[in-house]
Amino acid sequence: MKAGDAAVGQGRSGTAEISPGSVRRTKMSGARREERWAYVLLVMPAVLVYWAVMAFPAFFSVGLSLTNYSGGPLWSSMNPVRFVGLSNYVKMLRDPFFSISLKNNTYIILVSVFGQIPLGFILAYVLSRRLVGMRDFFQGMIYVPTVISTIVVGILWQSIFSPYGPFTEIMHKLNPAWENTLFTNPRTAMIPVLVVILWMYTGTYLIVFLANLQKIDPEVIEAAKIDGATEWRALWHIILPMLSGVIVTSAILAISGSLQSFSLIFAMTAGNPARRTSVLSLYMYDAAFRGAPDYGLANAISTFIVALSLALIALLKFVENQVGGREE
Repeated sequence: MKAGDAAVGQGRSGTAEISPGSVRRTKMSGARREERWAYVLLVMPAVLVYWAVMAFPAFFSVGLSLTNYSGGPLWSSMNPVRFVGLSNYVKMLRDPFFSISLKNNTYIILVSVFGQIPLGFILAYVLSRRLVGMRDFFQGMIYVPTVISTIVVGILWQSIFSPYGPFTEIMHKLNPAWENTLFTNPRTAMIPVLVVILWMYTGTYLIVFLANLQKIDPEVIEAAKIDGATEWRALWHIILPMLSGVIVTSAILAISGSLQSFSLIFAMTAGNPARRTSVLSLYMYDAAFRGAPDYGLANAISTFIVALSLALIALLKFVENQVGGREE
């Protein structure tokens, strides 16, 4: 063996060779590390915004609901904030106006889920199947109330149902002895509000269902009719199962919107007579801004509204999973 060959042999044996597989693994680990950092950098702003806009106010509200905070600086020696536990929640549950507000919100939820959604679907089905003429005109007229300011709608309908409004004049023509006590009678004061809520938001679900009905292949319906299915059977066994996901989503929107009812009722009745048309959001407003402020109670009401909304949505999703059927 030559001296040069020996030196080369020693160099090869004394130096560890780097295999192509280890180089490939090193590059892959570096790429994964870069992907993780890119993911963190992309997601972190959204997480920070979520915590700043959604999570922190929610936790802060829960914290205030456990104190006697009534306004002013949080850390003031003149009016120190004390921890009072669940006393604000006990006060809320014992307040008769809480039960009245909860009952009125229940009425609104029922009208929204079992009034707006079915009526919106029926109108959308009629328009999508072209069972009436002037489809664009009716679609626009039904949807217009949705885009009008809630305050404007409230004042408009308050004038219509007032003792000197058109509704009273029509009723006097039909029955001269009739007296308009809709807004003065605690038992009937919520009726005009519920009518306006049904009228105002049905157009939203009309558009939602109409858009999704147009995505259904007409040939599927025609094939079912060729096989002998009636319009009703095609609706019940084909269309509704295909729209089950849309129906559940609409119900979630209706529930969350019902628990946020404020401006319409504030404009129409302001919670009167004797706070008999108050809802939870208006009850919270009264606790915070009418009379002596009680922010602890107001935040307890706010926490209850959020918890109730989440519970109803969870119940709705549970029912959906039990019944089965989702939008494809």
